[in-house]
Amino acid sequence: MGVRIAETDAEIRACFPVMASLRTDRSDADAFLARVRLQEQTGYRLACVADAGRVVAVAGFRIGENLAWERFLYVDDLVTLPGARSRGHGKALLDWLADHGRSQGCRQLHLDSGTQRTEAHRFYEREGFSASSLHFRRDL
Repeated sequence: MGVRIAETDAEIRACFPVMASLRTDRSDADAFLARVRLQEQTGYRLACVADAGRVVAVAGFRIGENLAWERFLYVDDLVTLPGARSRGHGKALLDWLADHGRSQGCRQLHLDSGTQRTEAHRFYEREGFSASSLHFRRDL
């Protein structure tokens, strides 16, 4: 099971159905492509796993630096199609992300997860993550 970076427009578009299962307010592949291209300007990348030629799992990520974490890999999005879960695709992505982060000099891998996603939380804990903070927001 190989992980690769989606780079071409066609590869990014192939990730859209998977991402739309997580970001349910995203219903347009053209807008998705434009958003990914815009975010790429600040370091965002899409890693994906295909099964039988079809993308089944996607991780959007970026490398960053701050005072709290120093150099880190942050996972913006991580999702596997519901029908393809529990087959190792998410684990393959997380393992690849950890290896990629290490190769880029990152000390940590971070992600946020919605409080309602309890199954995802169990998965992250099985993969060695620990809940280290609460994320707060305020709409502007």
